[in-house]
Amino acid sequence: MREFFEKAAMQNHPLRGLQKFLDQEKAYEQAKQYDKMRFVGYVLEIGYDTVTIITSDPFKIAVGGVPRNSLLIMVPASYDTLPPHFTLLRVLEAAPTPLSKEVQQTYFDLQKKSMPELDIFTQSELQWGALKTEVIGMFYPHPEKIDEVEFSGDLNNFVSAHKYRVYASDDYLLDLIVNSMVPKENRFAIGNLRLTECRLPLPDKPLPRVIVYVSTKDFMGTRTAMFGKTRLGKSNVVKLIAQSLIETTKDTKNVGQLIFDINGEYANDNPQDNSYSLRSAYPNRCFVYALTPKPSTPSRPLKVNFYEHPEKSKPIIGSLLEQDGRASGYIKSFISVELPSLEEIKNLPPGGDQARALRKVQIFWAILKKAGYSVDEQRLRAVAPTGKPASRFNPGFSQSLRDEAYSSENINPTPSHPNTLDELVRELEIINRFRRAKPNHQSLTTASGNSLFDPDDIALLEFLEPLPGRSGTSLIQPYRIYHDLSASDFINEIIQHLDSGMTVILDLGNANPEVMSYFSDELSLAVFRHQVDKFSNNKLGNHFIQLYFEEAHNLFPQSGDVTTIYSRLAKEGAKYHIGMVYSTQSPSTINKDLLAQTENFFVAHLASRDDVNMLAKVNIAYESLKDDILQAKTIGYIRMLTRSHRFVVPIQAQKFEPIKQGEK
Repeated sequence: MREFFEKAAMQNHPLRGLQKFLDQEKAYEQAKQYDKMRFVGYVLEIGYDTVTIITSDPFKIAVGGVPRNSLLIMVPASYDTLPPHFTLLRVLEAAPTPLSKEVQQTYFDLQKKSMPELDIFTQSELQWGALKTEVIGMFYPHPEKIDEVEFSGDLNNFVSAHKYRVYASDDYLLDLIVNSMVPKENRFAIGNLRLTECRLPLPDKPLPRVIVYVSTKDFMGTRTAMFGKTRLGKSNVVKLIAQSLIETTKDTKNVGQLIFDINGEYANDNPQDNSYSLRSAYPNRCFVYALTPKPSTPSRPLKVNFYEHPEKSKPIIGSLLEQDGRASGYIKSFISVELPSLEEIKNLPPGGDQARALRKVQIFWAILKKAGYSVDEQRLRAVAPTGKPASRFNPGFSQSLRDEAYSSENINPTPSHPNTLDELVRELEIINRFRRAKPNHQSLTTASGNSLFDPDDIALLEFLEPLPGRSGTSLIQPYRIYHDLSASDFINEIIQHLDSGMTVILDLGNANPEVMSYFSDELSLAVFRHQVDKFSNNKLGNHFIQLYFEEAHNLFPQSGDVTTIYSRLAKEGAKYHIGMVYSTQSPSTINKDLLAQTENFFVAHLASRDDVNMLAKVNIAYESLKDDILQAKTIGYIRMLTRSHRFVVPIQAQKFEPIKQGEK
């Protein structure tokens, strides 16, 4: 009766498949159908961390081979009163047997005698060998949840080695091993189980066909790393992760995604690789903002308001000039000038320091205006700092200097102080010509005896109003493509899209590094502040924002400023429901603190011993896989470890494609 109730309780339990598997093995053994069995061998030596098993050639051939990293199961030879359970083993390497030296001596003697064939008795002796395996953990019925499996990363007990048998898992058990720990909520198929790089099957022994799932709950508010050399499928996996979040939240729309697309591959299709973009796969869930719009990709402009962000736009202009080979003479002096932000000027104490800082920005505004950069003067007045003697478009020159300068140009009477940018340009040009003609004039000296213009002021003025034969502002006219007079609105627009559960792709393909840095910094900071504000007002709820970064070694260097917005995202992002997916070719170039806090890993081929050692140092689960990661170079062959998976699962990632209606 007790046996009846125990069987009834296990009727729908996933581990009932284990009992079926063992019953089938017993039936094959009794029928002497050894070629159909999944039996691998017996336990030679057992411990808490490793198990050495003995096996033979017929056993290995019958199961289709036992390559390194195979997943084997160890079960008691007789369950007796124990509930169904098994210990998971991963094959590490060949191990010596007690007869290893005698076997080698036999081989040596046979080869020396050039004996073409072995007699049946010698074959029987030589076909046995041993394998060393690592103990990954145990699968057993969940103590509290009906019809669920629990996994532990250790053994609660073991008995004598002869009381265990070892089997190669069939597809059902492999599916149980890799997917039973993944929550059924928000599941997404990411690829197929691939235990080895080699796909050569033995005759009539098909390779495993097991779909591997992830739960997108694992990516929300967590850090996900993508490591591997270029052209090995990292971007494809990133697309799959983004796709998984789009698909599993299409009803709730509780995850917004922001992708910094530095190569344009997430926003634009690539016909050469037959590669779809995220935007084309999900046109109703994706918005593209592009610096350089592509004719075939609908997008919104991604621009900078150069007037409102002088501290950002000035380095962009300088970098573009250097890129074009213009960094010489007076242009080099102009490039070297650093400007404060409008906010910094507002926070300065009223007086001379504030006026001088504002004047530098006003000269920069005049340069932009003269170069033809569009401007909304009414809007600029609203955000511009004000103080005495300088104020908005008035640089605050003394009346005596203005009278002398305008008089030298035969302009009488002296006009009123500038109130528009055109008037500001005219006044600065006249003042600069006067300064150049009479550098020692007393009106160019402050009350304290210092020069009215410091070297930075002069560098800006010489670029605004250069000597004859010099180009000046005409040099920066081609860079107007990066400017938009209403550009600051795009940040709020993107935040709204993210709150609505949309995916925003910033197409930064072929952009200047300074331009990419500006948008990455500004938007990352805006997202962080937005989520902090929601957290402070208890409005986070179940909403998350996912950020995607490529070339992560530039943003998270191994040593550097730990106060940057990226460091704050790495350390504090989870609290504010901000998740990150970052990609790089080399784990050893990434900040160690970020690596230590990363929950999910996707690792393709790495070519450096330093990289795999660093990976194993921050996550011990990769220790036994270091050599395989160094050797395997197949595109899309990934060693995956997520928050749900307690051990590394090798997969062949599926190719990213739009999901047809009705598919999952």
